[in-house]
Parts: sequence; C-alpha cells; structure tokens
Amino acid sequence: MILEMKVPSPGESIKEVEIATWLVKDGDYVEKDQAIAEVDSDKATLELPAEMSGVITLKAEEGDTVAVGAVVCLIDTDAAKPAGSAAAPAAEAPKAEAPKAEVKAEAPKAAPVQAPAATSYAAGTPSPAARKILDEKNIAPATVSGTGKGGRITKDDAVNAVPSMGTPTGGSRGTERTKLSMLRRKVAERLVSAKNETAMLTTFNEVNMTPINQIRNEYKDAFKAKHGGLGLGFMSFFTKAVTRALQLYPDVNSMMDGDYKIAYDFADISIAVSGPKGLMVPVVRNAELLTFRGIEAEIKRLALRARDGQITVDDMTGGTFTITNGGVFGSMLSTPIINPPQSGILGMHNIIERPIAVNGKVEIHPMMYVALSYDHRIIDGRESVGFLVAVKEALENPVELLMNGDAKRALEL
Repeated sequence: MILEMKVPSPGESIKEVEIATWLVKDGDYVEKDQAIAEVDSDKATLELPAEMSGVITLKAEEGDTVAVGAVVCLIDTDAAKPAGSAAAPAAEAPKAEAPKAEVKAEAPKAAPVQAPAATSYAAGTPSPAARKILDEKNIAPATVSGTGKGGRITKDDAVNAVPSMGTPTGGSRGTERTKLSMLRRKVAERLVSAKNETAMLTTFNEVNMTPINQIRNEYKDAFKAKHGGLGLGFMSFFTKAVTRALQLYPDVNSMMDGDYKIAYDFADISIAVSGPKGLMVPVVRNAELLTFRGIEAEIKRLALRARDGQITVDDMTGGTFTITNGGVFGSMLSTPIINPPQSGILGMHNIIERPIAVNGKVEIHPMMYVALSYDHRIIDGRESVGFLVAVKEALENPVELLMNGDAKRALEL
C-alpha cells in the first residue's frame, strides 16, 4: 500500500510550512514514528514523524514552501526492509554517464550562437522587475552580467547580484548566500511591522540589585535543595514585579484592535529566549498566580524546549506583555522592540557595580538599567513611567512588595 503523508496543521492560524531539512534520503526505509523531516512554520520548527514503516519517496525539496495538508512524501508500506544491495545500480552507472559526456561534447557548438548576444541592444538591460530589485540593492546594471535572451538582465540575475566590495588587496573574501528560515523571516516581518505601525517610545530607569542579591545569596542553596535542583534566578523577581505593575497600570497590559482597546485581567508573560533557530518568545500563562518556584520551573521548562527544538506553536501563542534579557549577552542598555500585538516590553540588562548616592554618601552597588518600550497610541507617559517606577520599587524592596514580608514562605522553604 502507498501511504500519502500530508503536512499536519501546526496551529489554526498557520496555512503553510517550509521543508527545513529532510532527515532521510529518497528511497530510504523508515520506521513508524521515526523523524523524517524538520518543517519551519512562522512560529516554530517542528519534526515530522513517519506515519508507517516502509520505503519513502520524497515529493518536496528542502526549502520548498508547502501548504498544510499537501503531500510531501509517499511511504510504500508493502516494501521489505532492504538488505543493502547497491551493486546493481553501481554496475549501470557507466551507462547513465554516457549521455552526459555527449552533452558536454556539444557545449562548444553553443558558443558561436551566444556570441552575437553580446552586441545585442538588450545586453545589460534589466527587465522592469530586475531594475526594481537592483535599485533597492543600489547596484548599477552595468556591473551585472545578464543571462537572459540577448544578454538581458533577468529577475534571477538581480536577485543573485551582490554589491561590489571594492578592489581586493589579498586574504580570503568568500561569501555565502543562504535563505532565511520561515521563522526568521516572520520575526523580521513582525519587527519591521512594529516599527512602522506603532508609536513606539522607550523610557528608562535604573535598579539597585543589592536587595535581590542578598535574598539569592541567603536562600538560593536551600531553594535548590528543596525544589529538586531548581535555581533561584532573577527572572522570577522580574516577572513578579511586572505582574504587580501590570495590576497597578492596566493600560500597559492591553492591546489595540482597530478602534478598540482590549484589556486583560490576567498576565500572560512572554519571555524572549534565543534558540538554535533564532529568537523565540514562549509564554508563561497566568504568571500573576504563580509563586517564585512556579515561575522558575515554567521558564526552565520553556527554555529547555526552545533549546532542544521541541517548542510548540501553542507554547508561543498569546502573551500580553514581554520581558527580554539582553544582559545575558552583556548589553548595558537597549531599546527593545514591541512584540505585536502587545503594547509593552521590558528590557533587562547587565549588572554592573557603580557608585551611587545613598543617604548623602557614595556607595558602590550592583546596578541594572531597565527599559520599557511601549505603544504611545494606547499608553500615555504617566502610565509608562509609573509602570517602570513600580517595577523598580518592587525590585528594590522585594520582601515587602513581592513576598508579603516573609521571604522564606514566598520561596516555599
């Protein structure tokens, strides 16, 4: 029996996927549930398992974009597992090569036909589509060799053209052109959309991290021992501070929908993480109801799934506010970009010891700059600044404002 394997739907809003990598070759024998391909959607990379055992015939190439429900391969379930005889095809190989030799032998005959094309009026003239692409790349048509009829520059010529890098003076100057994954292209599209379609502004503040460091130094070992190796990191403190601030300033936890504003009475916090396939933003659901342990456990689970390529579309669907931590890469200050359709994103940065004034004296403390980028269409300056100040106050007084005065109880110790 020939089984047609179709692309399953990764999610309701996804209509097409891209074949990122075939994990098997055409004609291979595959076992049931064996991963045969990795497919990219605009939200995640997913594995495609074989539905039955048999010999596979591929019907799509790597890089092809296929619709959900389209056939991407066939599996012959009646085929026996091969014993590995490859001698017969090898013996026939010389016969297959003979026609290729004749084709190469005729190549010189084509040269006289192409020669007049160099003097054709069309030589070096781009088609309208090619001219538009060359103009966008700021490449002069005279620097591009046309492969079209009469030497005309085709659209493909323009797409493959690269700007001049100047006169080489020695050393390696290799280049590589690779197609962006569907996920990477979607992220790029959303980032540009956020810049073009929102009135995005960023406000800044700084946080004295001494109180949090003191709590972590005092309780992190006990927290790890009590909760099965779970670490007490900074993200739980920031998530708790954000959910508290969102309750104080609900406009930051809302979204634009045409002429309407959608406000939420829950806080689904998107956490930006860097995965092997690029930026991913899984969501911690109802973060306002989670304890420190619950937040750390959920962030760890999502981060591991993103790192191992097992993140699902549902894991990244939704979210009412985003936290991103550029500090893990050493960033001191940045202006994070809103994650549409959300209206706000908090940027964390690295912690550096700096001198500050405390009660009229100069003291050295671990300091972090924090940034809030927000959509000014829906969030006014009062709400944005007030929100960031509320986050700062909670982080600088976590026992009272985030732990109800009892750190051990809040950490479930």
